[in-house]
Amino acid sequence: MKTSSLAVSAAAVLLSLAAPMAFAQTAPDTAAPAAAPAAEPASPHTFSANVSLVSDYRYRGISQTNLRPAIQGGFDYSHESGFYVGNWNSSISWLEDADSSVSAPVEMDFYGGYKNKFGVGGEEFNYDVGVLQYYYPGGYTTTRPYTTELYAGIGWGPVFLKYSHAVTNLFGIDDSKNSYYVDLSANVPLNFWDLTLNAHVGYQGVTHHSDASYTDWKIGLTKDLGKGFALSVAYVDTNAKESFYTSANRGRYLGKAAAWASITKTF
Repeated sequence: MKTSSLAVSAAAVLLSLAAPMAFAQTAPDTAAPAAAPAAEPASPHTFSANVSLVSDYRYRGISQTNLRPAIQGGFDYSHESGFYVGNWNSSISWLEDADSSVSAPVEMDFYGGYKNKFGVGGEEFNYDVGVLQYYYPGGYTTTRPYTTELYAGIGWGPVFLKYSHAVTNLFGIDDSKNSYYVDLSANVPLNFWDLTLNAHVGYQGVTHHSDASYTDWKIGLTKDLGKGFALSVAYVDTNAKESFYTSANRGRYLGKAAAWASITKTF
């Protein structure tokens, strides 16, 4: 479950790859000036990758790793037109923690969409629409929790509002098709120490399961360390019900308040 992306998306810093500059040799005073070499056109394609270490994989405020660290990473391709596809992965334990007969230690997310900008009354807005598939390879004796969501979002300045809608059951919960998540986030550059303020509040509505619905929130900072590295720290919390979000085998409440940290390298 990729954090619409906030800890990793707010945290990653893209590296610029500049082509070596070409210099013409100095011509004699009597010679005609040498023609400047033609600049190569910029590629319409962008490829990037990222890897992170996190103190706890929190997805919409709920721990996916029993309040323990995780390793994460992904790959992205985007076209100048706005089209993009990508894959993101993380170690997890929540499926095995809930049922010891299940062996599924990895989450793999596959997504694609289109993002662009438009102007209204002199103000610039950005938008993003797409589809996201959550996939959990492994061995199962129960219902597989694969989930597909459609999403759409709109942003203005540092603020972004996103709506995600499940067109399947939500992560293996029976009769939960058409569940949804509303995410309001802001990533505000502070203009000192290369810091960005990260704030988020979200609501997970689970169809036909009011005891599984909850609100989560986060406040934190991201520090650009240079050379593609970023460090993030945050406070995360939820009002998720312990009766639903306590690990069956581990007995730990997965929505509890906690300090959280990550370090990310973007290539």
